[in-house]
Amino acid sequence: MAAEEEKNRKPKEKKLSWQQNAVLYLHDLVYLMVIILLTFLLVFRIIVVSGDSMKMTLLDGDYLLLLSNTFYHEPKRGDIVVISKKTYDDGAPIVKRVIATEGQTVDIDFANGIVYVDGLALEETYINSLTTVDEGTAFPLTVKEGCLFVMGDNRGVSKDSRDPEIGQIDKREVLGKAIFLMLPGTDHGYAARDFSRIGAVQ
Repeated sequence: MAAEEEKNRKPKEKKLSWQQNAVLYLHDLVYLMVIILLTFLLVFRIIVVSGDSMKMTLLDGDYLLLLSNTFYHEPKRGDIVVISKKTYDDGAPIVKRVIATEGQTVDIDFANGIVYVDGLALEETYINSLTTVDEGTAFPLTVKEGCLFVMGDNRGVSKDSRDPEIGQIDKREVLGKAIFLMLPGTDHGYAARDFSRIGAVQ
């Protein structure tokens, strides 16, 4: 009997109104959005391609999702990276492909447009034009420790590691690796957006 009286004396839980429930849900949603935003800022970046140096792999106006250098530390040959070199164009981001990494030797046969890394000719199915433009760097060259040799896929118009003004890229100048094409560009407004291009960047 005493136990039953004790049970009856316990306060009943107050049912929340729909307004109070809405405030609680909104509170949780704000916290969730902050966590997602912080994760996105730390792990990923978004960049817009400017120019024709990566055509036809990437077009002017393409929106790219980058894996940030917070988690991307070891670029490999073939990776498409975004670089900010303060001594070139005030550090404006540029998009290039990694051709060689530290310790590797790059040589270019400009007469035939062939790139060699460690004596082996590269099979560059991604290029838009052969590598026939000499921009002033002496070859062969060995990539310095902590550096990369990069070039654009549109070799006829790309300003890249062949040019002494850009030269070898310090890995600390890499903002991240392009991993996904989020929104296709219009190639300076001359083409309609080709949404079939959306997907992983190769």
